Amino acid sequence: MGFFSDLKDDLSQAVNELMPEEGSTEEVKQEALQEEIPVNEEREDLNVDLSQMLDQMNVEIPVTEELQDPVYVAPMAAAEIKTPSSRRSSDEVSVLTESMIINGNMATEGSLDVRGSIVGNVEALGKLNVTGAIQGNSQAAEIYAENAKITGDLRSEGSIKVGQSTVIIGNVFATSAVIAGAIKGDIDVRGPVILDASAIVMGNIKSKSVQINNGAVIEGMCSQCYAEVNPTSFFDELKKMK
Repeated sequence: MGFFSDLKDDLSQAVNELMPEEGSTEEVKQEALQEEIPVNEEREDLNVDLSQMLDQMNVEIPVTEELQDPVYVAPMAAAEIKTPSSRRSSDEVSVLTESMIINGNMATEGSLDVRGSIVGNVEALGKLNVTGAIQGNSQAAEIYAENAKITGDLRSEGSIKVGQSTVIIGNVFATSAVIAGAIKGDIDVRGPVILDASAIVMGNIKSKSVQINNGAVIEGMCSQCYAEVNPTSFFDELKKMK
């Protein structure tokens, strides 16, 4: 029993040495409370540190869409708006070979040589040369059709030349026209119109002047409404003079 008693005393003494005294514990708590940093000062120091770090890193704090101010976008000036007429044509020539068939609209900033078939509208800033078939409206700077089959309107900023064996079912708009093929539709040309001997036109013609060669066939009304002299005004003035 003496051995266990001595062991018990030794353990009690060791525990007492490890446990701090009551006074010392209270002193530690007071020192800890005195050294505690105020909450407000700690946040201010933290905000300053974060702000300096973000400035050095060039990082912007994202703002939610609800807090963001509306952004004002200035209207685009008229000169900055690109319209089709302001675009310039390129020197490139695209070729649609005889074996090619395109179902859909086709546009190019250059010239286009259509030898195959297109089912859709065609737009070219350059010249449009058609020796194949087009089912759709066509627009180009100049249009030349030879042995072509076209169903749709043709609109040219310049001249239109319709060669022999060409059949067009649609209206024609241009500044000048030379027609040697067949057209079923109205012709509206602000310049001269020349109908070759092999021309067949089934529709009205509006132009500045008309030259009809012997052999051409026209079924429709022909009006020189773009001429410098207005026949109606001329005869009205003639009546006033009487």
